Amino acid sequence: MSLPVAAAVATDASPGAARLDALTVRDFRNIAHAELRCASEGIVVLGENGHGKSNLVEAIAYLRLMRSQRGARDRDLIRHGEAAFHVAAELSGVVAHRATAAVDKQGRKKITLDGGEPEKLTDALDALPSVSFSPRDVDLVAGSPAERRRYLDITLALTSRAYLNALRHYRAALARRNAALRDAARAPRGEQATAIAAVAAWEPALAEHGALLVMHRREWVEARGAQFARQCVAIGERGRPTLAYDSALASSLDVRTALREQLERQREHDVRRGLTHSGPHRDDLALELDGHDLRGVGSAGQQRTAAIVLRLLEAATHRDAKGVTPLLLLDDPFAELDRRRTGRILALLDEVGTGQCVLCVPREDEIPPQFTRLARWRVRDGAFTPAEPQ
Repeated sequence: MSLPVAAAVATDASPGAARLDALTVRDFRNIAHAELRCASEGIVVLGENGHGKSNLVEAIAYLRLMRSQRGARDRDLIRHGEAAFHVAAELSGVVAHRATAAVDKQGRKKITLDGGEPEKLTDALDALPSVSFSPRDVDLVAGSPAERRRYLDITLALTSRAYLNALRHYRAALARRNAALRDAARAPRGEQATAIAAVAAWEPALAEHGALLVMHRREWVEARGAQFARQCVAIGERGRPTLAYDSALASSLDVRTALREQLERQREHDVRRGLTHSGPHRDDLALELDGHDLRGVGSAGQQRTAAIVLRLLEAATHRDAKGVTPLLLLDDPFAELDRRRTGRILALLDEVGTGQCVLCVPREDEIPPQFTRLARWRVRDGAFTPAEPQ
């Protein structure tokens, strides 16, 4: 089931595509005040590194997750010396035609969609559907399993209400079981049985909601594995790329029962360590080339290729689930890639269809031919101005 604010509506300019028409940003990172208009195809933002291109992308992407896509705390997004940040967007192609987000240093967050505040924050998720591509995406492949779990959770939670609800309930039950584990470890000998019973009390909820997470992740990997391999090869990989769900529960027919039994077997061990060691919060997305882990043996180019394909799969999942092509945020996406890979990535983007794009690059000579027609803006020290091609 889809989230309530992101159902597709047709637009004359780009049916089925999310579109950013105008953006206002105030006191977000180093951006004091910016107002940008965007054509239906998108814009190019030019500026040297450190002047605000990535901050602009982060501000736009905030209206997808209602938090930083880079994992920063809300209060750390506020420009130094200011009391709050504010992001507002005029939109087409989604239900809400205006979305705003404001957060102050006390952590008070106000979200509005067409002037009204949603009952729950989750009702505002995906107000502006977007997928971001940047050199930092290599962490999806080279980084820890937590990076890939976060990728799966975001991709699936924004396209399935059932997954989002299960994720919320699972995380709440996990936090409570972990707290009970720490209490049990400190409990006097005569109170151990009661303390361990408090640990066990959270296991049915973990098994119920964790099973749904595992099944959704497993189904997604099975549905997207061939596409992952095909697109990696299209970009230039000569080996055999594979995508798999790495979980002790991946092959279980009755995932709920298997997880509950696993939690019970691990209970004493978990009490000693004060942490829950079984469940989908420990799983991984396995990326391999010819049977070898890309994290360990893949070259920088191979890891970047796999990361870009994961972003393409993220966009395809959104489009297939909700009928809306997300905005593509391309933050210097071809840095450190050779021309051959870059050319094939661009050809693949043309093939799958991209909708509106915001492309950020340092210099005009780094704009690929496919994007030279886009209107241009320049950024310097957080200030954005329209620019003419040189």
